[in-house]
Amino acid sequence: MIFGGVAGGILAVGLCVLLIVLFGGAGNPFDDDESGPADLRPPLAQACPAPTGAPSAAPSRPPASVPPVTGERTVDEEAGISYRKYGAPWQDWDEVWKAGTLEVPYRMGQHFVTEVYSGGEYHASILSAAVPAADNDAVSLDLECVGRQVAADVRAEYYPQPNTMKPIRDEVTTLGGRPAWVSEFRLSFSSSGLTATEELSAVAVIDVGKPTAAILYVSIPGTHRQFDRVVGEVLESVRPL
Repeated sequence: MIFGGVAGGILAVGLCVLLIVLFGGAGNPFDDDESGPADLRPPLAQACPAPTGAPSAAPSRPPASVPPVTGERTVDEEAGISYRKYGAPWQDWDEVWKAGTLEVPYRMGQHFVTEVYSGGEYHASILSAAVPAADNDAVSLDLECVGRQVAADVRAEYYPQPNTMKPIRDEVTTLGGRPAWVSEFRLSFSSSGLTATEELSAVAVIDVGKPTAAILYVSIPGTHRQFDRVVGEVLESVRPL
């Protein structure tokens, strides 16, 4: 009986210690209210999951039917595309512009200053970038979803607010033989001291067979309508690398 009592006491003490460890200051270990792991996917991958049933990879070369192009080209190795390059007044883009909520990092392209006003310089632009748009090693993109997200960011963050939009083109298509989504539109707006009150713009999202999508943004202020043709020419000139 003595040994039994000692054993019982040891067991009771052990249970008390165990209960203190389990339910002490660290909280209830069986509490299932803990938040799940943070979603570390890129913003576009979160907003636009890859379509189910899509092929795991896309061909890296355009179809043979795509005609070759000649003349000077802007080559964006990171984005995976090239496109037409223009002479004066166009100049090479020489900085990184992370624009909008999505912070698309435009590193390549051309531009020229169309006017200087109280808010700074206003530009015509042909800019390209690579932006993460798929999960990990996936290469299938929901082009329409990604395109609409980028175009909405352009309208909301690149231009004076409020503005009105006249849609011109909004479709899934191909550019240089690659799947693409293109939005072309004319925005009207007003900003103190700014002569331009409208702009012809286009946003293209191109599936280049990588987790990053190629973004091409073209903008021509209404003060320089003689360059409106550039929008269509640049889109038509896109070729994958």
